[in-house]
Amino acid sequence: MKITKLELLMVRPRWMFLKMHTDVGLVGLGEPIVEGHTHAVAAAIRSYEEYLIGQDPRRIEHHWQALYRGGFYRGGPVLTSAISGIEQAMWDILGKSLNAPVYQLLGGLVRDRVKLYAHVGGADPESLAANAKALVAKGYRALKTGFEPPVRFIDTQAFLEEQTERFRVLRAAVGPDVDLAVDFHGRFSPAMAKRMIQALEPFYPMFVEEPCLPDNVDAMVDIARSTTVPLATGERLFTKWGFRELLEKQAVAVVQPDLCHAGGILEGKKIAAMAECYYASIAPHNPLGPISLAAALQLDACTHNVLMQEQVTLGEGYITEPFQLEDGYTVIRDKPGLGIELDEDAIAELQYDGRWQTPRVWDPADGSVAEW
Repeated sequence: MKITKLELLMVRPRWMFLKMHTDVGLVGLGEPIVEGHTHAVAAAIRSYEEYLIGQDPRRIEHHWQALYRGGFYRGGPVLTSAISGIEQAMWDILGKSLNAPVYQLLGGLVRDRVKLYAHVGGADPESLAANAKALVAKGYRALKTGFEPPVRFIDTQAFLEEQTERFRVLRAAVGPDVDLAVDFHGRFSPAMAKRMIQALEPFYPMFVEEPCLPDNVDAMVDIARSTTVPLATGERLFTKWGFRELLEKQAVAVVQPDLCHAGGILEGKKIAAMAECYYASIAPHNPLGPISLAAALQLDACTHNVLMQEQVTLGEGYITEPFQLEDGYTVIRDKPGLGIELDEDAIAELQYDGRWQTPRVWDPADGSVAEW
């Protein structure tokens, strides 16, 4: 079996799908993307074509190493995201060639279903509560919310009280049986993060995501030691090496590798194994499309220390058989490969030029650039 073509589809709202074609008719799906930098990732994939065309796609680990180590410069969001989507597509092909789900090839099922969580937002506490209740009515038993930028290095008491009230109202709306996480998006300084987390503690956040930017591991350690609230991070970390120090210093309780950025499915499995050594759980990051979700669910199905799974779409209007939500969970499928097929007619209507810009944020007080 040989790879014959790498086809890229830029799909609304901000995704890019990869179709890896082979000379035996099997097509593998992957989702390589960096939000806001679609064309940079596309160019990286094109640069890997010279190596990949003519190769056997079933030599997944070998090709991963060749793409990652084969150049002087390695890692980072663009190159690793390109490799991630390629790796997903190779697993899809391998599974289809053996008529087996990817999870079966990585050790087999450890669970029958995976808990999903949804994002909840609102311009004010009342709409936030109403949106949360609607999601719970749909069947979700876990939600995540965030705070809008900008956040100043040391923000005001009024800011802290306003954000605390939003979370209090949200907790009151859904009760104690629904898991509630909160994403700081790395917008907070370590000092302000500690103040904010302390204010939220009475309302039992399941975890605080990216309390500060994760590249300062000692700052993450300091925040972790200041609170009983579990910390989560990982969406902006790449490969197993990006997670090593955070785990060694026990700065994080929940690791969140994004399988479209961190190196793919097997790399996610390796990161999960590292986390298991430190009694940490894994909740794969996924604000992307249905191929990303399908890849993450394959990892979730065969990995013991999975907490739950982020998603923004169950695939309606993108794949032929969307995932189903049942009492907060989705049941693991036994279909081969990633277990999905694209709705080709629907995808054709959703293709666009791939231009999507992460919005820049300004501090209205002085006009400076704020953390996104």
